[in-house]
Amino acid sequence: MRILSAIRSNRGMTLIETVIVISILGVLAAGIALFIRRPIEGYFDAVRRTELSDIADTTLRRMSRDIRYALSNSIRTTTVGTTVYLEYLQTSGGGRYRAEVDSVGGGNILDFTAADTSFDVLGPAPVFTGGESIVVFNLGPGFGTANAYGGGNIAAGATIAGNTITIPLTLFPFPSPGNRFSVVQYPVTYECIPNALNPAAGSIRRYWNYGINAAQPTPPTGGSNALLANNVASCAFSYTPVTQRVGLVTLTLGIASLSAPGQLETVQLFHEVHVGNAP
Repeated sequence: MRILSAIRSNRGMTLIETVIVISILGVLAAGIALFIRRPIEGYFDAVRRTELSDIADTTLRRMSRDIRYALSNSIRTTTVGTTVYLEYLQTSGGGRYRAEVDSVGGGNILDFTAADTSFDVLGPAPVFTGGESIVVFNLGPGFGTANAYGGGNIAAGATIAGNTITIPLTLFPFPSPGNRFSVVQYPVTYECIPNALNPAAGSIRRYWNYGINAAQPTPPTGGSNALLANNVASCAFSYTPVTQRVGLVTLTLGIASLSAPGQLETVQLFHEVHVGNAP
């Protein structure tokens, strides 16, 4: 009798008890889910928006850093359909050329009365890696021979030895008021293809090291290119010469992704870049 009583006292839960416990747990779980659903959704929303902001911010910062190395008055923009292009000539340095001989009649000046092949640099010499061009007094598109895209103020294939720069036989059309020259590496183009309806198909691509063209290429051919960002829903690039010495580049970029089936969420950032235009 004692053994039977012990067995009865240690019996498990009945089916009805199990069902009741499951039902209570289900009610409790549903109640807890109502309280934690919104914070969890808010967390994932914040993560998604942070990722979109990071893509847009990184892209615009890269463009801004590049544009600050643009040759004076070389920035140009155009739009073909919905695709936006921004192009400039990237410089790696510059300096001052010798415009007059020294006190004893020495020194290699840059001649503006006849074609010249070399000149001395006053001060620290720029670093050459190969394939650079020398530009003097660039005023940009619309200024005839003072336009590095199609004028005569650029000498390709320059080399340097000590403080003397050697160039192909060139007659620069105008001297620089400050006796300045710039070392141009190659042209760079940013191509933005936005897609508001399907941002996954939108992109920004960077082209560089292609040939210099009088007309802005859309897009460039040759050289190298790399994808800079995708999920681009909108973009706008513009350049405004504010004064003879300063220009302003404005960059607007919208990056989007699906926050829910059929619902797009867009983060849009705006940057301004001040560039020097003193030739």
